Amino acid sequence: MKLRGFTLVELLVVIAIIGMLAGLLLPAIQSAREAARRMQCQNNLKQIGLALHNHEIATRKLPPLGDYRSAGTSVYWSVQVRLLPFLEQNNLHDLVDFTKPISVQPAVARVRIPHLLCPSERNDRERIDSPTFTHYPLTYGANAGLWHIAQPPSDRGSGVFLINRGTKLAEISDGLSNTLGMAEVKAYTPYLRDSGNPSGIASVPTTPEAVSAFGGEFKTDSGHTEWVDARMHQTGFTTTFAPNTKVPHIDNGKLYDIDFNSMREGRSTTLPTYAVVTSRSYHTGGVNVLLMDGSVRMIPELIELEVWRRIGSRSGGEVASLSD
Repeated sequence: MKLRGFTLVELLVVIAIIGMLAGLLLPAIQSAREAARRMQCQNNLKQIGLALHNHEIATRKLPPLGDYRSAGTSVYWSVQVRLLPFLEQNNLHDLVDFTKPISVQPAVARVRIPHLLCPSERNDRERIDSPTFTHYPLTYGANAGLWHIAQPPSDRGSGVFLINRGTKLAEISDGLSNTLGMAEVKAYTPYLRDSGNPSGIASVPTTPEAVSAFGGEFKTDSGHTEWVDARMHQTGFTTTFAPNTKVPHIDNGKLYDIDFNSMREGRSTTLPTYAVVTSRSYHTGGVNVLLMDGSVRMIPELIELEVWRRIGSRSGGEVASLSD
């Protein structure tokens, strides 16, 4: 009787073919998954855009980028917290006492808000400060403008969101469709803070490499990990540099890509706040942004820096659009 079967060579050929097919299919599957994540990210931003406009309708202004006037310098609730009622988070909003510091309201800070997290974010996890206090990150920052964010006792930002007061849509004279509202940021970003440098009027840094020289206390991985905190390195971004620009800093022989603030908002009654808080994303080639007309689009990381800075300004009178 003649036996039927595969030879070893035939079996190896079949395995090789299956491996080749899998290798061809895997990139397509990964691409489809990333496309779905990008679409969900854009949907999150659309929901935030609706919330911003509903907030403006209800209160006649946009949320402030922190308010340090009425309850002192230890109270600085973020734009994102003030949007909770318009993101179907009324119960959580009702827990917030805006007259008291975040530090005494752990039940709010630890909550994960799905609309504030891009599905491509690799650090979608709690930040545990102590056995009794936990923070949760976010990946959408509010546009504070170019570089000079605050000059006590008044705001100084050129972006849509200002310290100590809410902006009216009528103040966005450069056009809602040409002005950034929110943009992606990465959770757990390293940053330098509180050097007090620059202490006076200072020009915008011309290169990312120049930022590290301003110095300050180095935090290795806690930027954009507190969705409740209004300060720039937690819930904002600036247009100092184009999306996904690497801002290098070396600490103990290790290279980091950092953010920077010269003085955390509310920490000084005299020193200005300058900030470099770059929009970053895990999406390939650019970042998703919300424009102030409510539309959402992907901005390529190769966008001209001058165009990026112009669309970050609310009323600079610049002639700029995203078709440039």
